[in-house]
Amino acid sequence: MLDLKGKTALVTGIANKRSIAFGIAKVMAAYGVRLALTYLPTGNAATESKFMALVEDLHAEVVLPLDVGDTDAMSAMVAEIGSRWGKLHVLVHSIAGAKREDLSGRFSETSLEGYQLAHEVSGYSLIGLVRAFRALLTVDGGSVVTLSYIGSTRVTPNYNVMGSAKAALEANVRYLAMELGADDIRINAVSAGPIRTLSAAGIRDFLDLLHNASTHSALKRNVEIEEVGQAVAFLASRASSGITGHVLFVDCGYNIYG
Repeated sequence: MLDLKGKTALVTGIANKRSIAFGIAKVMAAYGVRLALTYLPTGNAATESKFMALVEDLHAEVVLPLDVGDTDAMSAMVAEIGSRWGKLHVLVHSIAGAKREDLSGRFSETSLEGYQLAHEVSGYSLIGLVRAFRALLTVDGGSVVTLSYIGSTRVTPNYNVMGSAKAALEANVRYLAMELGADDIRINAVSAGPIRTLSAAGIRDFLDLLHNASTHSALKRNVEIEEVGQAVAFLASRASSGITGHVLFVDCGYNIYG
């Protein structure tokens, strides 16, 4: 049993119950972690009410809207966690995004705007979060975990610009690891197998990708969000105290194929 009871964690990127971030938060809650959760503000009261109902059972102590590109919202989140807890043990970055038209077709026709958007949302946002929460993560030593995908190192159909964005994200992990280590902050990435999430719905022929992964994975199935959550919990715990700058595959062994 991992010793996480009473630890504090910020989990970003929950959209619905199929979100990888939701699976992570659910596992963290089961381990007794004190949670802060964020959601992307939509301005739609019904949507935000639905989100609140979704996370009610997680008993989060902080639930706030957060657009990582909004410096005021970021400052408000840091201030809330700082005043409530005075420290942060775990930061989970589960944020990614790209224009749908830039996920398929000719990669050479990716627009500059689309390329910049994918890299800003999916990669640079990790740097911004770490910078914002660094002081709180340093208090007791912290663990940062981000989410990646095998499309960062292998050509994946209908992934295109997200492949380069995830490659940049993984490079960010390595460079941040070297910088943050002196402050007793570790940072790692979990490369999960394909999962039917809201963001995955934007990938053309995603069901074919799912079938291919289950067929060719070592375990002959696809990974579940709770399994990703368990891996993140491990990386968040002192059981992984010697691990940083690493990309951990949690994909039922799909990454070893071909």
